[in-house]
Amino acid sequence: MHQEMYLKALVLLLSVWIATAAFQPQSITRKPSKGFGSSVIFPVSGNVYPKGYYHVTISVGHPPRQYFLDIDTGSDLTWLQCDAPCTKCTPAPHSLYKPKKNIVTCQDPLCASLQGPADLLERCPTPQEQCDYQVDYADNGSSLGVLVKDVFPFKFTNGSTVAPQLAFGCGYNQEVQDLNHLPYTDGVLGLGLGKSSILAQLRTMGLARNVVGHCLSGQGGGFLFFGDDFLPDSGIVWKPIKSRSKFYSLGPADLLFGGQASNIKSLPIVFDSGSTYTYFSSQAYKALVSLIKGNLNGKQLKDAVEDNSLPICWKGAKPFKSVRDAASYFKPLVLSFTDAKNVQLQLRPESYLIVTEHGNVCLGILNGDEVGLDNINVIGDISLQDKLVIYDNERNQVGWAPANCNRLPNIDRDYGARPYAADDGIADDICPERFGFGRW
Repeated sequence: MHQEMYLKALVLLLSVWIATAAFQPQSITRKPSKGFGSSVIFPVSGNVYPKGYYHVTISVGHPPRQYFLDIDTGSDLTWLQCDAPCTKCTPAPHSLYKPKKNIVTCQDPLCASLQGPADLLERCPTPQEQCDYQVDYADNGSSLGVLVKDVFPFKFTNGSTVAPQLAFGCGYNQEVQDLNHLPYTDGVLGLGLGKSSILAQLRTMGLARNVVGHCLSGQGGGFLFFGDDFLPDSGIVWKPIKSRSKFYSLGPADLLFGGQASNIKSLPIVFDSGSTYTYFSSQAYKALVSLIKGNLNGKQLKDAVEDNSLPICWKGAKPFKSVRDAASYFKPLVLSFTDAKNVQLQLRPESYLIVTEHGNVCLGILNGDEVGLDNINVIGDISLQDKLVIYDNERNQVGWAPANCNRLPNIDRDYGARPYAADDGIADDICPERFGFGRW
């Protein structure tokens, strides 16, 4: 009798276990770290319009202080506006970072990787000199400063909390061209291919693999991660990085308009989360505008020349409330890479249009020649929205897939362990009050 009841209980337990397992999320599998620390995940704030940028919150220093950093996969150096003192700084959400005798000297290998051989000889006459930097951006903005090191406390998905010393820029002179659209951040999180990136430094220390991913929601917000714990099992379209520069160059692509071939061909493509909008070279841009306007002939859209939000805008019979309301007037675009088989980037109308505060719909693909991009075609945030985009520097490839970017991956929900956000409770773990360090 007891044995029969035991067997029934065992069968019931196994049935419950199997049923529970069947309903576990299957989209993401946590991979073994193979000697590396784990991954770090950050909630993202911001949007394409009206803010014009996405940022993460990162803590720096001991005790840690929080800063908002613009996510930029188009440059590799992370920098903060800095009281060194600051000769030219823009308005920022937090007080300026103050260096504490933590200057990086010219003899540091990171200085050489940042400067290049020619500049190193000019700017570093002796090994003990401070390592100066200057970052120039495509929109003619720049940051000038000195390289410093400080602790970056991170809480990893495996439960460990580590505060490595990382090098970054202490920017005391920032040039911004568009004074009307200043990003309200404390600096830039550089995630490009150079050795000076935060991610490359974590890789060198054995703390995380050199993989970064972001998921930018079209509704605003999203998430960013370092490391390879959050890679989906399948569904990612992968494209090898074309050249080992500081840019994620993916090679040439032809443009399909509404599923049909067009005369827009062999566009060199670069992914850049530091660019709000997508930019085509002048010839491709003009050809695309012609195709779009030809498709709108006879439809209830008229030029909204009075709307200066972007160069080309249209108005409907009544104001649009969202891009979804206007999407039916426009055709989907596809970038089909010519040096790889069946590798395409799908761009629905939501991936290249915005709706302004005036209720008009505007083209979020701009003329790259007007910002000095020449023949480079930049895929910016507007076209990366609602996609999981992964920059895998371990395998020299970039991947993407449609995704719900409104839900932050949760270790508890997805893996049956405690959830960790990169900045959650770090001040308590790294600088507990019993040691005299309060929360900032």
